[in-house]
Amino acid sequence: MPEAIQNITSEKTATLPFLEAKERIAAVLNDYLKQSKNGKEVVLDQQTPEHIAEQLQLNTIFKNGFQNVKSLEDFVKTYLDHTNHLSNPRYMGHQVAVPQDLSGVPDWIHGTINNPSSLYEMGPAGATLEGFMINWMLSKLKWFKGDHLCDFSTLPNNGSGVLTHGGSVANLTALSAARAAIAPEAWTEGNPSDLVVIGPATAHYSIARALSIMGMGKNAFVPVPVDANEVILTEHLEPVLKHVKKENKRVMAVVANACATSSGLFDPLDEMADFCKKHKLWFHVDGAHGAVALLSKTEKSKVSGIERADSLIWDAHKMLQVPALCTAVLFKNQEHQWNNFRQKGSYVFHENEVIGMDSMPFTVECTKSALGTKLFWSFALQGEDAMTTFIEHSFQQARDLYNYLNSLENFYCPYPPESNILCFQFRPDQLSDQNQLALRYELINSGTFYITSCVVQGKRFLRTVLMNPDTKQQDFVELANAIIEIGDQIQ
Repeated sequence: MPEAIQNITSEKTATLPFLEAKERIAAVLNDYLKQSKNGKEVVLDQQTPEHIAEQLQLNTIFKNGFQNVKSLEDFVKTYLDHTNHLSNPRYMGHQVAVPQDLSGVPDWIHGTINNPSSLYEMGPAGATLEGFMINWMLSKLKWFKGDHLCDFSTLPNNGSGVLTHGGSVANLTALSAARAAIAPEAWTEGNPSDLVVIGPATAHYSIARALSIMGMGKNAFVPVPVDANEVILTEHLEPVLKHVKKENKRVMAVVANACATSSGLFDPLDEMADFCKKHKLWFHVDGAHGAVALLSKTEKSKVSGIERADSLIWDAHKMLQVPALCTAVLFKNQEHQWNNFRQKGSYVFHENEVIGMDSMPFTVECTKSALGTKLFWSFALQGEDAMTTFIEHSFQQARDLYNYLNSLENFYCPYPPESNILCFQFRPDQLSDQNQLALRYELINSGTFYITSCVVQGKRFLRTVLMNPDTKQQDFVELANAIIEIGDQIQ
């Protein structure tokens, strides 16, 4: 190495010593968690990007770099001041996991070693953990035929799956496999013009997005009517199929919600599976949020029939406490995964037998982080039983909030929750949809709570997603009081 470059490298290394920086940042993060969990700090202090950029001194640091560990520490402190404090018990917002305190360790490891897990020889440990966790998920569906979860051999009649960066990529991957099953020529010749997908009108937007990305167009999604709570009306499946056939179209897949993103309610999977079996149609379950019900004896009935699907997506960064992003796309028949993407790349795809397993041929991503490590770590911190307890507790939290709001005047909950998602309105007879939305903004701008909002059957609802195990009954009381106070002002 030339002397000048060596001096620069040595000087920079000396400026930011690894162990000192690690210890200082760990202390900052520890304080952040403590302050968040005590519930006394604001959940979100939302400032303009210009203000945040100035506070972080972006121009100066970008040009000159961190001058010492203290400047790095100050940057992290300022950065944390401008974050959404998910560990605050009054965070009841989006479907984003509230990670366990040590959940960030796998990201730290990956950021240090940078081993992609999609090519086994580039990240053997990460790929092995992914294979283990995929086998575990398959076993919950009874799609795994091995004797133990560390059996990574190619087994007859086995299911298969990979981890991807999020539910949108996972849905795209599953629908691509459904297309390969009904129209294998599409990969080289393009899409036949007669393919459609049917499912509830409330299917996640990533379904229509995937169809557009695949070149089929969002109009290739044919919606099936839903009830007042946006659950699919299965009696309309036959008429919709009849209409599709009348137009000389073929159904590539039938999609089900488990559960719906907006309402948290589950489609009747067994009934939909019966329909798909009768007509020999591909059955895809979007279980991004609710597939975790599989882990609970008390909640499992809500996903009865999920094991009859041909494909399933399951987000770990929602209800498995994994930092974003980490989603499994699973197939009942491993051949559907093998036949999905048909490409050659001599530098990564090998015709001869290689050690381990490569997921690269089966994913949209050529390079992906060690997602299996993040997922395994989430369980390893407390064990599988603790994860089940967390899931059941989250579902119970939604029921507790439902019961409490129902005991108050002026609150309206349209249905009992089936998951940890609850929609409700405050004084719906007096406050308009715009008022409901304004109430939500006033609430989060106050910093006291963070909740979301959605539209169900054309009406605006306030929406809570109970992701934090530290949220207590008193937080529900204070939430209702805060809403009443703001609602009175809006009225």
